[in-house]
Amino acid sequence: MAGEAEIRRDESGWRDLWSYGPPVSGYDEMLAADGGPRPHWREFMDELATLSREGMVQRWEQGQTLLRDNGVTYNAYGDPAGRDRPWQLDPLPLVLPHAEWSAISAAIAQRATLLDSIAADLYGRRTLVAKGLIPGPLLHANPAYLRPCHGWAPPGGHYLHVYAADLVRGLDGHWRVLSDRTEVPAGAGYALENRTVVSRVLSEPFRAVPVERLGPFFETLRRSLQSLSPRRTDEPRVVLLTPGPYNETYFEHSFLARHLGITLVQGEDLTVRDCAVYLKTLTGLQQVDVILRRTAGMWCDPLELRGDSTLGVAGLVQAVRAGNVAVVNALGSGLLEGRSLMAFLPRIARQLMGEDLLMASVDTWWCGQESDRRHVLANLDRLVLRPAFLSRDRSVLGAGLGEVERHELVRHIQTRPWEWVAQEVGGMSTTPVWAESGMSARHMVMRVFAVAADKGWQVMPGGLARVSDEKDLMTARLQTGGGGSKDIWVLSAPVQRSAISARQPATPVKLMRGNRDLPSRVADNMFWLGRYVERAESVNRLLRAALQRIEEALDQGDPARAGEVLRIMARLGLPLPTELSDAKKPPDPGDIPKLLVRHHADVALNGMAGIIERLMRVAANLRDRLSIDTWRALQRLRTEIGRLELEHSRGSVPGLLNTVVLIVEAISVLAMENMTRGPLWLFMDAGRRIERAVNVVETLSGALGEADTEDSVPMDLLLDVWDSVMTYRSRYLAAPRLAAVLDLLLCDESNPRSLGFQFAALSAHMDRLALAAGETGFLRQEQRLMTVLCGIVRTADIPVLANAYVGEGYHDAESLLETFRSRLWELSEVISREYFVHAQWHLPRQPMELLQ
Repeated sequence: MAGEAEIRRDESGWRDLWSYGPPVSGYDEMLAADGGPRPHWREFMDELATLSREGMVQRWEQGQTLLRDNGVTYNAYGDPAGRDRPWQLDPLPLVLPHAEWSAISAAIAQRATLLDSIAADLYGRRTLVAKGLIPGPLLHANPAYLRPCHGWAPPGGHYLHVYAADLVRGLDGHWRVLSDRTEVPAGAGYALENRTVVSRVLSEPFRAVPVERLGPFFETLRRSLQSLSPRRTDEPRVVLLTPGPYNETYFEHSFLARHLGITLVQGEDLTVRDCAVYLKTLTGLQQVDVILRRTAGMWCDPLELRGDSTLGVAGLVQAVRAGNVAVVNALGSGLLEGRSLMAFLPRIARQLMGEDLLMASVDTWWCGQESDRRHVLANLDRLVLRPAFLSRDRSVLGAGLGEVERHELVRHIQTRPWEWVAQEVGGMSTTPVWAESGMSARHMVMRVFAVAADKGWQVMPGGLARVSDEKDLMTARLQTGGGGSKDIWVLSAPVQRSAISARQPATPVKLMRGNRDLPSRVADNMFWLGRYVERAESVNRLLRAALQRIEEALDQGDPARAGEVLRIMARLGLPLPTELSDAKKPPDPGDIPKLLVRHHADVALNGMAGIIERLMRVAANLRDRLSIDTWRALQRLRTEIGRLELEHSRGSVPGLLNTVVLIVEAISVLAMENMTRGPLWLFMDAGRRIERAVNVVETLSGALGEADTEDSVPMDLLLDVWDSVMTYRSRYLAAPRLAAVLDLLLCDESNPRSLGFQFAALSAHMDRLALAAGETGFLRQEQRLMTVLCGIVRTADIPVLANAYVGEGYHDAESLLETFRSRLWELSEVISREYFVHAQWHLPRQPMELLQ
């Protein structure tokens, strides 16, 4: 291996490694000015040189499959892909030496300490403003300055517990800070996911190169969060507050919650009582000790901050002020994130810390000062203009403006100068990026992360590198999605293995069974996940049966039969497009399959694609609760339905619908075989059972509704749709008869597809829910409903129902089915009212372990 790499190096001087050619002028992270590899890259490149281009293509296809299967997304606002925008990752890491990283870590720790001290001063005595180190207008014009937070300090007096900084390397090889991230620093979860994928794609180089691990950083974060609890308890309740699945980094929120073992919540899951924050759970209110927030501070409390917020918790500021809950980072910490402060940090560091900054900021001018504004207006062509306070907004490259745009920008700066800063960002370093045609050089921004620990700040030995795309060198930013991301490999210190200290023993764990925290919102979503999974299967089976029979009729030259099948399927509950349901304008029979497929492929309609889209919306709220295998199955389900029209053009729809049935069944099996029998499984299965019961009632009602004789009831179709053909044949060895079909689909509790089976399962579920709610000696409403339903189906006289045709229909059977329909609707409403939407929340009752 080493010999082959040595030969290649001698022949090409590393310049031809997958055709990599960085810019002639500038600093390249991998290659030095003489074209040879930098010393800390050599070992990695030796390993990389053993891979052929074709081998790398194959490996990276596996890596992209991993990203898709894991559902790694970044929801860039305004992106056409919306919530489905895949996370962009480059397989080649950025390699940094240990000594350089030690210097970066020291500078980041110093900067985090400085910013924390600035926040304490600005929300306290404001000596920095009084001494002229920070202009007063800069403070009061900042929308992230939360006035209700002034005059009190968070627990321990620290505003920052998690900090991130975006760094760039200049032509001189020195790192500089481009921006500070103090509000809701994002990206640490993506960095860990990047490491997981890249270490599998490049497994040999990863094992050969001594790379620092990321795990200890997250363990420190976990301990730090627990240590902030205002209550003295061995098991503080820590939650991660997310704006919800539409947020750009929601994947990371669910990923971190799962990795850290904390509860993912939205604002509606929390409430404030007596100046304390509580989590709304199925067993009542549970006090929250620490909130790791990913919701911007101004949106966190509609009572004292932004009144139009639907993302926050009314009264949160009051609870924080009372010292009953710790918020990480503290409310108001976003004040430090605006780039307008960067120009003043050197003087502030000397004032507060008595030392110079170990890492300078990118040259920055705040237009709120006249001298800075004159400089900016005179040098627009070589500066990047950015909003002073809102770091999310796009930057403006002065050199890229037309005459009209330039005039408009100047007018904005002169009218509201305090809202603008300018930075001199040029000559950013480049790093190699993989493409099938070879490597190419892209500009890069590196985000590093730090967490407050017992003995100061601990910096993650790695991070997230963002690279520009080919067209816009200023897109290497997390907020816009940028051109892609890279893993960062920090090399370990050159020490002997024996000198490495032994791993400290883990803290003993208190054994428990079952879910500790289960928000009612999560239970509600799990209930509807079960319903939508079952609904998708039911409609798919109806669509498959319809297309099969319609195609057979058309192949046999019987268009009238095709129209009749369509009418029967509509009665059984198959959603139809307007063109097919309008009796006044019957379509050409040959167009029926195409119109059906088109309807069920449209996510905006009530067909298969629409059902699965609603299913995925519900599942998005459960990212931290669903296993990776379940999520992969859901992703596969959406992908397959997305190919419906394409497969119809190829004549392969039956095979695709067969695959969809298998995927839906796989999701059900994953829930049945892998989920513990706790409340999550209970509500998901209850949703499935109710939906299946409703569908059985609807199909039987549709089959009997227009039947004038037993022979006109589509019994073969009923058995096919409900997957009971083999059961019927093994029992009766004869053509279907109505009494036998009704018994099999209505009353037979041994048939998993029957109404009786669903009622028996639901009855057991309602009993377990009632037990968890506390015994009173009386049946709860949901138990009474199930007692009635089970009694009716078990005492039904099937021969009488099957032979009770009187003149115009099977009235007794239809009346019975209508009773089932109304009671099932009532049961669903009762479950929602009792467990998901409480008018008044109460203190904890019995432990949820009763549901396990």
